[in-house]
Formats: sequence, C-alpha cells, structure tokens
Amino acid sequence: MLSTYLLPLTIATPFLGIAILLVIPDWKINVIKQVSLIASLVTFLISLFLWIEFDSSTSKFQFVYEVNWINALNINFSLGIDGISLFLVLLTTFLIPLCILASWESVKHNIKEYMICFLLLDALLILIFCVLDLVLFYIFFESVLIPMFIVIGVWGSRERKVRAAYMLFLYTFLGSLLMLTAIMVIYFEAGTTDMQVLLATDFSEERQLFLWLAFFISFAIKVPMLPFHVWLPEAHVEAPTAGSVLLAGVLLKLGGYGLIRFCLPMFPDASVYYTPLVYTMSLMAIVYTSLTTLRQIDLKRIIAYSSVAHMNFVTIGIFSLNMQGLEGSMLLMLSHGIVSSALFLCVGVLYDRHKTRLLKYYSGVVQMMPLFATLFMVFTLANISMPGTSSFVGEFLVLIGAFNSNTSVAFIATTGIILGAAYSLWLYNRVVFGNLKVEFIHAFYDVTRRELYVFAPFVVLVFVMGIYPDIFLDPMHISVANLIQHVK
Repeated sequence: MLSTYLLPLTIATPFLGIAILLVIPDWKINVIKQVSLIASLVTFLISLFLWIEFDSSTSKFQFVYEVNWINALNINFSLGIDGISLFLVLLTTFLIPLCILASWESVKHNIKEYMICFLLLDALLILIFCVLDLVLFYIFFESVLIPMFIVIGVWGSRERKVRAAYMLFLYTFLGSLLMLTAIMVIYFEAGTTDMQVLLATDFSEERQLFLWLAFFISFAIKVPMLPFHVWLPEAHVEAPTAGSVLLAGVLLKLGGYGLIRFCLPMFPDASVYYTPLVYTMSLMAIVYTSLTTLRQIDLKRIIAYSSVAHMNFVTIGIFSLNMQGLEGSMLLMLSHGIVSSALFLCVGVLYDRHKTRLLKYYSGVVQMMPLFATLFMVFTLANISMPGTSSFVGEFLVLIGAFNSNTSVAFIATTGIILGAAYSLWLYNRVVFGNLKVEFIHAFYDVTRRELYVFAPFVVLVFVMGIYPDIFLDPMHISVANLIQHVK
C-alpha cells in the first residue's frame, strides 16, 4: 500500500519545502539554506525506496498512481516508472541537494528565491520522468523552462546572462510547439493521450513520419543535436555553477528520454525510416563539436561543447535499435549526468577563487591545490571513458550496438573518443601543470570541507558504475527488451 504513494510523496516533498520557505523571513539566510537542503535530501532518500522496491522482472509501469483530471477530454493525472525512467528520477534527486550545497557560499542575493527555483526544478523534473499522459508530459516539459530561465537570467555570472536565458527559452519553446501539434493530432485520431494506450495504437506509416518528425525536432533541441546546439554553450557560460550542473546533469537528458519513451515505441516504422538521418546528424555533431572544443578559451564552454559530443553518442546508441545500444545510451546518459556535473563543479571551484574562467589565466594549479588536481583528474579520465570509470561501459555498449547496426557509423563515432581524449587531456594539462601564474592568482587554498562533501558522491559513483554496472543495468533489461519488441 505504501508503494502506491511513493511517487506522489517524492514529488510532494520539494513542494512542501517550498511552502515552508515561503513563510521564512528573507533575512534568515541560514534557516533558508538548511530547510532547502533538508527538503532536497529527504526527496532523495524517498526516491531511493523506488529503487529498493523496484521489481526488475516486469516491463510494466510500477508505483502507478492515477487521479481523474479532465474527464470530458479523457485526460488523467497518472504517474508511474519503469526501468527506463527509474534512474533518471534518481539522478535528479541526487543532483539537487549537491546543487544547493555547491551554491552555499557563492549565491549572495535573493537566496530564498534561488532555493525555491531549485526545489521547483526538483519536483517538475521528477514529474516529467513519471507522468504517463502526453498532455501532462508537455505541460511539465515546458514548465521546467520557467525556473531555469529565472536561474540563468537572475543569478548568471556575466552581462550576457539575460540573452542566454532567452535563447534557452525560445529555442526549446518554439521546438516544443511542433510536439504540441503532434499531440493534438494523436488525440483526435486515438481519442486519448494515455501513453499506455498509445503504445498499443497503430498509426499509419504516413502519419508516423509526420508525428515522429514533430517529436524529434523538439527532443533534438534538448539533446542538443546539430544544428540546434547553439543555445547550450551560451546558457552554460552564463549560468551559475549549480545551474550548469542541473542543465548538463538532467535537462539535456530530457531529449534522450523523449526519444526512447515516445519516438521509438509509438512510431516504430518512422524510427527505422529516419535512422540514417539521426546517424548523420549525430556523427556531424560528434566530430564538429569535438573539433570546436579544441579552440575554446572559456572553461565552461569547453565542457559545454564536450557535452554535445557525448549526448550525440547517446542518440547513436538509441537508434542502433538493439539491446546493447539502448542500454549503453541509457547508462551513458547517467554517467554524463554525473561526470559533466562534476566537471562544472570543478570549474565553479576555480571561479570562486579567481573570478575568471578564461583558460589563459590558469597554469600550475597542482602546486597550490593538489587535492583539487586529483579530483579533476578523476573526472577528466571519466570524461574520456577510461576503463574502470562510468563512461567506459556506456560508450562501449553504444559502440557495440552501433557496430551491429552499421559498422561505418561505429567507426566514425570512435573518432569522437579520440578527439575527446585530445581536448580533455589538453584542458587538464593547461590548467593543472606548468608554471604557476602568481600574478593572476588571488586565493591560495585547496578544496574546502564543504566542497569535498559535494565531490565525494560523484567520485564514488564514477567508480561504482565503472566497476559494477550491473546494479544499474539489471533494472533496465526487461523494459528495454519490451521496447525493442515494439520497434521490431
């Protein structure tokens, strides 16, 4: 009986935290921070019970909770998760308390509003991964833009922050209008927007080609794929550190999740038809953004462009249309959420001390920050998919899946790994080694205790996922196998 209410309870906890924050006076800054952290940690602990209670032997949606919403239109508020959405919910609840901890000292104004935005993002992102109705998915998919727009536009670090916030909002919003059009077409044809019913609905091949394209463009902007990637580096550079962590860690996964959840099972014929298009766009993005990364001078922009390359590995895995590729893409999304978030936190540590993210001002950091240099090395090695780290298993499975589907695609995609090693090691070498530039350094101290508490879970997960990935793969098997059956 308790398991029925686990999902609503997970979603309600951040809203409860927001309600408490609203009655706390603005000047009680420590209380505001503590309440926000406690609310986010409780949400994470409750979400862990979803993993503990999850039944890996079935492909059905679990912890289903349904409430009648608009009876006249046959639209219900229904929640549920399967092996595809389970770990994306956990990734969200895992990152939010770390985002709050990372912002403990760096955010100086409107702290209550800042914390409310992150708790709201927590709830909305969980809802996106849990809702089983297309209309509700669209509502929450768009709702996430509002707090993210505010976070970048108000607490961004530079003068172009408002422009970056508008780019994020307009790119995603305009792309999503196509998805809304497709949802309306689906509703008038099938008479429902219930995902569980739609998975058993057969659309004509001509109709699938249109609907798939409408959904795909919306999700391709979120991934992002070439040529829809322009908003991402701009948003990352201007966002506060915690904003970049959440943007890279979870928001980019909405695109991959949408492709897996909607495009493949609902429009299988169109997915096969458009696979060459996806492969072409993904390979162009991997090679182009990897080469572009090599000529960047801003630390955040380097990691942002590398995120585009990694997420396009994910799309190759998804459209390999086999077990290895799909499971690899899901594991790679989780790994990227951890590794990329940790790298943005590393940049945040440097920025907090020296107030610049331009690469030319850094050199010889290991001489004054040896612990930071060690942590940065761990995440850099994970970013280039070193065996034993989290990204290796995901990329290896994606390449196996791609090889089984198209050997040429697998070969070209492998160049992305080589280029990834080039820009990652080049960045690490420039920042960590060399002569110390004393004239640009303002603070000679290593990672603080609070920062170490933030980094520790990332280090543990990088090695746990790399050494024993089965604990993450086992809950996915049945759901992915069921998805493959829909496509075949």
